[in-house]
Amino acid sequence: MRTLHHLWLSPFSRKVRIALREKNLACDLKVEKVWERRVDFLALNPAGTVPVLVEESGAVICDSHVICEYLDEAYPETQLISGNAVQRAETRRLAAWFDHRFAREVSDNLYREKMLKRFLGLGEPNSVAVRAGYANLHYHLEYIGWLAERRRFLAGDNFSLADIAAAAQLSTLDYIGDVPWDKHEGAKQWYARIKSRPSFRPLLSDHIPGAPPPRHYANLDF
Repeated sequence: MRTLHHLWLSPFSRKVRIALREKNLACDLKVEKVWERRVDFLALNPAGTVPVLVEESGAVICDSHVICEYLDEAYPETQLISGNAVQRAETRRLAAWFDHRFAREVSDNLYREKMLKRFLGLGEPNSVAVRAGYANLHYHLEYIGWLAERRRFLAGDNFSLADIAAAAQLSTLDYIGDVPWDKHEGAKQWYARIKSRPSFRPLLSDHIPGAPPPRHYANLDF
Protein backbone atom coordinates (compact mmCIF):
# COMPACT_ATOMS: atom_id res chain seq x y z
CA MET A 1 0.00 0.00 0.00
CA ARG A 2 1.14 3.53 -0.78
CA THR A 3 2.18 5.37 2.41
CA LEU A 4 2.36 9.08 3.22
CA HIS A 5 4.50 10.14 6.15
CA HIS A 6 2.90 13.33 7.44
CA LEU A 7 2.08 15.59 10.36
CA TRP A 8 -1.56 16.44 11.15
CA LEU A 9 -1.27 20.22 10.84
CA SER A 10 1.63 20.49 8.41
CA PRO A 11 0.16 22.51 5.52
CA PHE A 12 2.52 20.77 3.11
CA SER A 13 1.36 17.35 4.27
CA ARG A 14 -2.24 18.49 3.92
CA LYS A 15 -1.52 19.70 0.41
CA VAL A 16 -0.40 16.20 -0.63
CA ARG A 17 -3.32 14.54 1.16
CA ILE A 18 -5.77 16.66 -0.85
CA ALA A 19 -3.91 15.95 -4.10
CA LEU A 20 -3.98 12.20 -3.47
CA ARG A 21 -7.73 12.32 -2.80
CA GLU A 22 -8.39 14.39 -5.92
CA LYS A 23 -6.65 11.65 -7.90
CA ASN A 24 -8.52 8.88 -6.03
CA LEU A 25 -5.24 7.30 -4.92
CA ALA A 26 -5.55 5.18 -1.79
CA CYS A 27 -2.89 5.86 0.79
CA ASP A 28 -2.00 4.86 4.34
CA LEU A 29 -1.23 7.87 6.53
CA LYS A 30 1.62 7.53 8.99
CA VAL A 31 2.17 10.34 11.48
CA GLU A 32 5.84 11.23 11.62
CA LYS A 33 7.01 13.23 14.64
CA VAL A 34 9.90 14.82 12.82
CA TRP A 35 11.42 16.20 16.01
CA GLU A 36 12.21 12.63 17.10
CA ARG A 37 14.65 12.28 14.18
CA ARG A 38 13.94 8.58 13.71
CA VAL A 39 16.78 6.77 11.95
CA ASP A 40 14.38 4.82 9.72
CA PHE A 41 12.65 8.02 8.62
CA LEU A 42 15.93 9.84 7.98
CA ALA A 43 16.89 6.94 5.72
CA LEU A 44 13.83 7.82 3.62
CA ASN A 45 14.42 11.57 3.71
CA PRO A 46 17.76 12.82 5.04
CA ALA A 47 16.25 16.31 5.29
CA GLY A 48 14.00 14.98 8.08
CA THR A 49 10.91 16.80 6.81
CA VAL A 50 7.39 15.76 5.84
CA PRO A 51 5.62 14.94 3.63
CA VAL A 52 7.30 11.84 2.25
CA LEU A 53 5.42 9.56 -0.14
CA VAL A 54 6.44 5.91 -0.43
CA GLU A 55 4.93 4.24 -3.47
CA GLU A 56 3.88 0.59 -3.63
CA SER A 57 6.96 0.00 -5.78
CA GLY A 58 9.18 1.30 -2.96
CA ALA A 59 9.93 4.58 -4.72
CA VAL A 60 10.38 7.43 -2.22
CA ILE A 61 9.27 10.95 -3.18
CA CYS A 62 10.03 13.86 -0.84
CA ASP A 63 8.81 17.48 -0.62
CA SER A 64 5.22 18.54 -1.32
CA HIS A 65 6.10 20.41 -4.52
CA VAL A 66 7.99 17.44 -5.94
CA ILE A 67 5.33 14.97 -4.82
CA CYS A 68 2.50 16.92 -6.48
CA GLU A 69 4.46 17.32 -9.73
CA TYR A 70 5.22 13.59 -9.61
CA LEU A 71 1.55 12.71 -9.05
CA ASP A 72 0.48 14.77 -12.05
CA GLU A 73 3.03 12.99 -14.25
CA ALA A 74 2.49 9.48 -12.90
CA TYR A 75 -1.32 9.66 -12.61
CA PRO A 76 -2.45 12.06 -15.37
CA GLU A 77 -6.12 11.05 -15.45
CA THR A 78 -6.96 13.96 -13.12
CA GLN A 79 -4.69 16.91 -13.78
CA LEU A 80 -3.93 19.44 -11.05
CA ILE A 81 -1.68 21.51 -13.31
CA SER A 82 -3.60 21.76 -16.57
CA GLY A 83 -4.27 23.97 -19.58
CA ASN A 84 -1.82 25.56 -21.96
CA ALA A 85 1.72 26.59 -21.03
CA VAL A 86 0.62 30.02 -19.75
CA GLN A 87 -2.18 28.53 -17.63
CA ARG A 88 0.16 25.93 -16.15
CA ALA A 89 2.67 28.65 -15.37
CA GLU A 90 -0.01 30.63 -13.50
CA THR A 91 -0.97 27.56 -11.47
CA ARG A 92 2.67 26.98 -10.54
CA ARG A 93 3.17 30.67 -9.70
CA LEU A 94 0.28 30.70 -7.25
CA ALA A 95 1.16 27.33 -5.73
CA ALA A 96 4.67 28.68 -5.12
CA TRP A 97 3.18 31.88 -3.66
CA PHE A 98 1.36 29.93 -0.95
CA ASP A 99 4.10 27.33 -0.45
CA HIS A 100 6.75 29.98 0.07
CA ARG A 101 5.52 33.52 0.62
CA PHE A 102 2.36 32.71 2.56
CA ALA A 103 4.19 30.04 4.58
CA ARG A 104 7.04 32.43 5.42
CA GLU A 105 4.93 35.52 6.16
CA VAL A 106 1.95 33.89 7.85
CA SER A 107 2.16 30.20 8.74
CA ASP A 108 5.66 30.37 10.20
CA ASN A 109 4.55 33.23 12.42
CA LEU A 110 1.28 31.65 13.57
CA TYR A 111 1.22 27.86 13.24
CA ARG A 112 4.87 27.39 14.10
CA GLU A 113 4.86 29.91 16.94
CA LYS A 114 1.52 28.96 18.50
CA MET A 115 1.32 25.22 17.85
CA LEU A 116 4.63 23.69 16.78
CA LYS A 117 6.58 25.34 19.59
CA ARG A 118 4.16 23.72 22.01
CA PHE A 119 4.86 20.24 20.66
CA LEU A 120 8.59 20.87 20.63
CA GLY A 121 8.67 22.36 24.11
CA LEU A 122 10.35 25.53 22.85
CA GLY A 123 8.59 27.96 25.16
CA GLU A 124 6.08 30.72 24.58
CA PRO A 125 5.22 32.16 21.15
CA ASN A 126 7.15 35.21 20.02
CA SER A 127 4.57 38.01 20.27
CA VAL A 128 6.29 40.11 17.58
CA ALA A 129 6.17 37.21 15.14
CA VAL A 130 2.52 36.48 15.96
CA ARG A 131 1.50 40.11 15.36
CA ALA A 132 3.37 40.09 12.04
CA GLY A 133 1.61 36.88 11.05
CA TYR A 134 -1.83 38.37 11.73
CA ALA A 135 -1.00 41.54 9.79
CA ASN A 136 0.32 39.57 6.82
CA LEU A 137 -2.67 37.24 6.85
CA HIS A 138 -5.06 40.08 6.02
CA TYR A 139 -3.00 40.97 2.95
CA HIS A 140 -3.06 37.38 1.67
CA LEU A 141 -6.78 36.98 2.30
CA GLU A 142 -7.41 40.16 0.32
CA TYR A 143 -5.38 38.72 -2.54
CA ILE A 144 -7.35 35.47 -2.45
CA GLY A 145 -10.58 37.45 -2.50
CA TRP A 146 -9.33 39.55 -5.41
CA LEU A 147 -8.46 36.42 -7.42
CA ALA A 148 -11.75 34.71 -6.52
CA GLU A 149 -13.78 37.69 -7.74
CA ARG A 150 -12.15 37.52 -11.17
CA ARG A 151 -11.78 33.79 -11.73
CA ARG A 152 -13.78 30.66 -11.05
CA PHE A 153 -10.82 29.26 -9.12
CA LEU A 154 -7.59 30.93 -8.05
CA ALA A 155 -5.56 30.16 -11.17
CA GLY A 156 -8.40 30.20 -13.70
CA ASP A 157 -11.45 28.22 -14.72
CA ASN A 158 -10.35 24.90 -13.25
CA PHE A 159 -9.66 23.68 -9.73
CA SER A 160 -5.90 23.28 -9.51
CA LEU A 161 -2.83 22.86 -7.37
CA ALA A 162 -3.03 26.60 -6.66
CA ASP A 163 -6.33 26.11 -4.80
CA ILE A 164 -4.91 23.10 -2.98
CA ALA A 165 -1.78 24.93 -1.83
CA ALA A 166 -3.78 27.93 -0.58
CA ALA A 167 -6.47 25.86 1.16
CA ALA A 168 -3.88 23.63 2.83
CA GLN A 169 -2.19 26.63 4.43
CA LEU A 170 -5.49 28.18 5.51
CA SER A 171 -6.86 24.91 6.90
CA THR A 172 -3.95 24.74 9.33
CA LEU A 173 -4.61 28.28 10.54
CA ASP A 174 -8.36 27.66 10.65
CA TYR A 175 -7.76 24.68 12.94
CA ILE A 176 -6.16 26.99 15.50
CA GLY A 177 -8.89 29.61 14.99
CA ASP A 178 -6.65 32.27 13.46
CA VAL A 179 -8.48 33.17 10.24
CA PRO A 180 -10.66 36.34 10.40
CA TRP A 181 -13.22 35.08 7.88
CA ASP A 182 -15.79 37.74 8.82
CA LYS A 183 -13.49 40.45 7.45
CA HIS A 184 -12.77 38.74 4.11
CA GLU A 185 -15.99 37.61 2.48
CA GLY A 186 -14.44 36.86 -0.92
CA ALA A 187 -11.82 34.54 0.56
CA LYS A 188 -14.45 32.98 2.81
CA GLN A 189 -16.75 32.11 -0.09
CA TRP A 190 -13.87 30.61 -2.07
CA TYR A 191 -12.72 28.57 0.94
CA ALA A 192 -16.27 27.32 1.56
CA ARG A 193 -16.32 25.86 -1.96
CA ILE A 194 -12.95 24.17 -1.50
CA LYS A 195 -13.92 22.98 1.98
CA SER A 196 -16.95 21.21 0.51
CA ARG A 197 -14.93 19.09 -1.92
CA PRO A 198 -14.80 15.38 -1.01
CA SER A 199 -10.99 15.50 -1.16
CA PHE A 200 -10.91 18.11 1.60
CA ARG A 201 -13.30 16.54 4.08
CA PRO A 202 -10.85 14.05 5.69
CA LEU A 203 -8.85 17.06 6.90
CA LEU A 204 -11.93 18.31 8.72
CA SER A 205 -12.01 15.16 10.85
CA ASP A 206 -8.47 15.68 12.14
CA HIS A 207 -8.32 16.19 15.89
CA ILE A 208 -5.01 16.82 17.60
CA PRO A 209 -4.92 15.32 21.12
CA GLY A 210 -5.18 18.14 23.64
CA ALA A 211 -5.78 20.78 20.98
CA PRO A 212 -9.31 20.54 19.51
CA PRO A 213 -10.34 22.84 16.64
CA PRO A 214 -12.96 25.60 16.97
CA ARG A 215 -16.60 24.66 16.38
CA HIS A 216 -16.77 26.13 12.89
CA TYR A 217 -13.75 24.18 11.64
CA ALA A 218 -15.66 21.16 10.31
CA ASN A 219 -18.83 23.11 9.44
CA LEU A 220 -19.13 23.31 5.66
CA ASP A 221 -21.27 26.45 5.99
CA PHE A 222 -19.02 28.04 8.62
